[in-house]
Amino acid sequence: MKDIRPIKDDSRPKVYIETYGCQMNVNDSEVILSILQDAGYALTENIGEASLILANTCSIRDNAEQRVWGRIDQFRLQKQRRPDVLVGIVGCMAERLKDKLLDSHVVDIVAGPDSYRSLPELVRNVAPDSPQMNVLLSHEETYADITPVRMDRNGVSAYISIMRGCNNVCSYCIVPYTRGVERSRDPRTIVREARELLEAGYREVNLLGQNVDSYLWKDVDGQTVGFSRLLEMVAEISPELRVRFSTSHPKDISDEVIYTMARYENICRHIHLPVQSGSNAMLEKMRRKYTREWYLERVGKIREVMPDCGLTTDIIAGFCGETQQDHLDTLSLMEEAAFDAAFMFQYSERPGTLAARKYPDDVPADVKTARLNEIIALQNRLSRESNERDLGKTFKVLVEGVSKRSPDELFGRTGSNKVCVFPSAGHRPGDYVRVEAVSCTSATLISRIV
Repeated sequence: MKDIRPIKDDSRPKVYIETYGCQMNVNDSEVILSILQDAGYALTENIGEASLILANTCSIRDNAEQRVWGRIDQFRLQKQRRPDVLVGIVGCMAERLKDKLLDSHVVDIVAGPDSYRSLPELVRNVAPDSPQMNVLLSHEETYADITPVRMDRNGVSAYISIMRGCNNVCSYCIVPYTRGVERSRDPRTIVREARELLEAGYREVNLLGQNVDSYLWKDVDGQTVGFSRLLEMVAEISPELRVRFSTSHPKDISDEVIYTMARYENICRHIHLPVQSGSNAMLEKMRRKYTREWYLERVGKIREVMPDCGLTTDIIAGFCGETQQDHLDTLSLMEEAAFDAAFMFQYSERPGTLAARKYPDDVPADVKTARLNEIIALQNRLSRESNERDLGKTFKVLVEGVSKRSPDELFGRTGSNKVCVFPSAGHRPGDYVRVEAVSCTSATLISRIV
């Protein structure tokens, strides 16, 4: 089995990698490191000793890109001190901006999400006044044959990409333009990767896709594997291997997936189900392809089959044309769904999307901010109420690491994805422990070991 941890070899040239954005980008950085290690590089956490500096970027919101532009200015300082250093911008921002990145005269390499195999060649071909770029999108690339080199620190939980791209084209979203069309990985390579992680000591895998519910592998003999079957295949590797997944799409999550989750104890009972808005008018304008009523029916089905299932979401405040009533519809849906947690954002227009072409970004900034603050305040209350309902309950928790609050405490997550903090009592990351929740904040269950 190929070594899945970074190579330690001072004789090799060093690569320094910064990762921005989603879990998919974290996994992509691990694919990139695998490719570069095979090409002779070793990872460093010291930017000052790197001969190659890479930023794996996100374009989902403008502030994500602005952070990277700020880092490019810092990379300029590295090049001034060491003129031979190469700087590469890879990922979604590279795909979106292309030549604009080269205009900085700092960036030597621009590589989109489907061109990571070409990175060693791009590095070799860089010359003075000759930067290199590959932003071709692919209909086939899934990197299924590449074993990611794991860059996490705890050795407990790892990401596995099961598919790439997206076919939904929500009107606000840049992903289909930066990651291309949807394609699914061979399930046998996914199971192999999960098994190798278990053998290496990992205890949890998180199956990743822009829309995992539309995962569909078709074999040459006509056999198909959908997402519910893939979940079973991974869960059956070992009862000691926890299985998580993200992200689900409300229009596609099926009863079959819900019942499969309920059948296997090691499939974590947590679903991240982005709603984005509680207003049917906004959902239609966003091209989400479901209604408020459909979404709440799916929530009801999840709660019927798995009453203890954690439910989290994404919410956008101030989308194009959003009225006060649309905003109130979002607040009322939040109350009805009673989310455990949420990622909440102001709408950020992304150039090239359908919304940018078709709808004016006409909600004033101060109104967006006020509405977002209301959403956050409501979710903080819902999160606290959710945690208070868990007081006195006992949970099986996978230890992930040492608490930031105290070296004598550990933290881990329940199957429903709630963070617990508890005394270490001799336990270590990777252990399963049973804890009782004794108090809480809106974000954490303060617990004791049972």
